[in-house]
Amino acid sequence: MLDTQTIQIIKSTVPVLEVHGKNITTVFYQKLFHHHPELLNIFNHANQRQGKQPTALAGAVYAAAANIDQLENILPVVKQIGEKHRALNVLPEHYPIVGETLLAAIQEVLGDAATPEIIDAWGKAYQVIADAFISVEAEMYQAAESTTGGWRGYRNFIIDRKEQESSVITSFYLKPEDGQPIAQYEPGQYITLRVKPDGEQYSHIRHYTLSTAPGQNYYKISVKREDATDTKPEGVVSSWLHRHAEVGTVVELSAPAGSFTLDMKNDQPLVLISGGVGLTPMISMLETVLVNQPERPVTYIHAAIDGSYHAMKDHVDQLAAKHKQLSTYIVYECPREGEVCHKEGYIDESFLADKIARLSDCYFCGPQPFMASVYKNLKALGVADENIHYEFFGPAASLEA
Repeated sequence: MLDTQTIQIIKSTVPVLEVHGKNITTVFYQKLFHHHPELLNIFNHANQRQGKQPTALAGAVYAAAANIDQLENILPVVKQIGEKHRALNVLPEHYPIVGETLLAAIQEVLGDAATPEIIDAWGKAYQVIADAFISVEAEMYQAAESTTGGWRGYRNFIIDRKEQESSVITSFYLKPEDGQPIAQYEPGQYITLRVKPDGEQYSHIRHYTLSTAPGQNYYKISVKREDATDTKPEGVVSSWLHRHAEVGTVVELSAPAGSFTLDMKNDQPLVLISGGVGLTPMISMLETVLVNQPERPVTYIHAAIDGSYHAMKDHVDQLAAKHKQLSTYIVYECPREGEVCHKEGYIDESFLADKIARLSDCYFCGPQPFMASVYKNLKALGVADENIHYEFFGPAASLEA
């Protein structure tokens, strides 16, 4: 437990974090990888280059400081981050390294304002926060290992099948190399893939949502090929999977993880909204609910640039033909000649108002701008906060305007 003076000092630094948080975390990552380059085998390099990871860490540090006397308030965030840490194989011995580096970054950015009292208080606070993460993650490691078909760390899987779903999305069916059972998962969860493409100095790790319902003897992921643009290079792992990984290729996976899961106890009308490759958790949820809640009304709305980018359309059409509880709608930003959709352009409030009930339980996933728009529209329609569920592909960001 922290003493009153330490808590007061930490809370007094909250306004400073609001101003300097991202600068501190940017310096933190620079120092971390300079002194401990082996940790590049754990972190997503692309998120570092694009500034997503420092922004996410700044938000987490800010939340921890603001709630230092009531850490139970951020327990859901701790668990969400803990899921990713467990999937990445973050271990207790990594936390002292992170703590030492974070304190050094605070000192560098704040200069003389980082008094010995402030640094000492942050050192104590960090240990309390780290202990909370280590405790939560220990339970997660134990659960992942002890479940039927589960394991700790990474396990070899073989690509059993590879199917092109659209011009940019390909699905990979993964079976365990040892032929033993695999851990089941909840619809919406992800597996974590580790590869080391030829010519790369470090391993690369990516989370990929499982894109089919649980209960199979394989894992299925559907991966968008991230091509180079004017603002970012091509995706290392997605490009390797699309261009080099073939049937028979061996990859390493950590056991399924993730807190963005379908609430199967809820019987309210279900709304699933996806943009682009954000359909992956939605397909898993859709397949699951149709079998397990056959009386529950389901509305599925998918947005894509045009039909060439629209993955799994035939599959969803077949589900809609078989299950009368399911209504499906397609939105194409720029449909090609002859393509049929329910709306051209973007999903907006008036479109949603005509398709969903205010008391629906809503799940959505896609690019950040897409998600921000969907969130704003759902709020405008009066959907309650407890009925709005979403997940970012990558570090957490904000959907608030």
